[in-house]
Amino acid sequence: MLELLPAPPVDPLWDLAAEYTADPRPERLNLVLGVYRDHTGITPVMAAVKEAEIRLAERSDSKEYRGLSGNTAFNRAMLSMVLGGPGTEALTARATAVQTVAGTGALRLLADLVRQTRPGTTVWISDPAYVNHRPILEGAGLLVRTYGYGAGMLDDLRAARRDDVVLLQGCCHNPTGVDPTAEMWEELAGLAAANGWVPFVDLAYHGLGDGLAADLWATRMLAERLPEVLIAVSCSKNFGLYSDRTGCAIVVGSSRQALRNVETALQNAARTMYSMPPEHGAAVVATVLEDERLRAAWLAELDVMRHRITANRADLVEHLRALGCAEQAAPLARQKGMFSMLPLTPDQMRRMRRQFGIYGTTSGRINIAGISAHRIPFLAQGIAASLETPHAVPSV
Repeated sequence: MLELLPAPPVDPLWDLAAEYTADPRPERLNLVLGVYRDHTGITPVMAAVKEAEIRLAERSDSKEYRGLSGNTAFNRAMLSMVLGGPGTEALTARATAVQTVAGTGALRLLADLVRQTRPGTTVWISDPAYVNHRPILEGAGLLVRTYGYGAGMLDDLRAARRDDVVLLQGCCHNPTGVDPTAEMWEELAGLAAANGWVPFVDLAYHGLGDGLAADLWATRMLAERLPEVLIAVSCSKNFGLYSDRTGCAIVVGSSRQALRNVETALQNAARTMYSMPPEHGAAVVATVLEDERLRAAWLAELDVMRHRITANRADLVEHLRALGCAEQAAPLARQKGMFSMLPLTPDQMRRMRRQFGIYGTTSGRINIAGISAHRIPFLAQGIAASLETPHAVPSV
């Protein structure tokens, strides 16, 4: 049987990460995977998370199953955080949530929900997009089309039909680091209302762009204005729970009645894949968000992370300008969040990897949150040396 298995494609990100690990050069830089690292190069456990873990360890007396929807306190806390908390009861009343295996699990469960509702549905994703969007959607049996990401995205999305689904990243777009303006978000909401397509929002980096409330504004606006919105939420980045695989699938409907079968459908999809999600990360998040002091401490830590990412990007821009690359540095200054899209072609990215040991994706994406400040001059030198001709970066 096994000899009949065709050679599958390798995952491009983890393949690059393996190549980095095998690289013997001590000066090499791993800017491939989307993880936050502090100034020492470590991905830290947030202090609020650590305190929550201590509390949970002290009071834990059972590891019994939670149920197919996962930790219900976590689900309530995520609805409140994402949709706005006090004063938004009317909105949360027409929403439901289930815990998932990270944001990836949320994307897949919601894709399965779409397939159960309307087999053969077309889902639109941005070009460029997060590398795992297409495989997840196609793996769920959905059709995938693309819209150009940038100034022409509204024109492209006018072709989206009633009952199509449009995947939008709520903030800190991966891989470009460029978000729509508030005016463009308003136009997207109007277009969805007029043409009848459903927004599917991927929230993976909220809190790391302009701050938590600002990063959630577009998602909340869409949920308030439109009858149906799907939202996949990850806790990997803003809680630092990468290996705990903690996420949430949220569905906003036109009414509570419209949601009557949604949670069961999501539970059934989860049952056939992993039965129920792991408890630990969800219990940590619920503990942090339900405790006023811990929540404030977490938000303060999140702001520190955000400011460090912003400072890294600004520092890179200044070093590139000093090296005579002001034109190429200009688009970087408008980007936000964990990722930046460098003005390098695939060949130039490969050349930078060979000559300097600086690892980013061939598309030009680097994790600006994954570099220590003292290594930024080295990164800037590698970029400048690899430049031959400017490479277009999407601008919104």
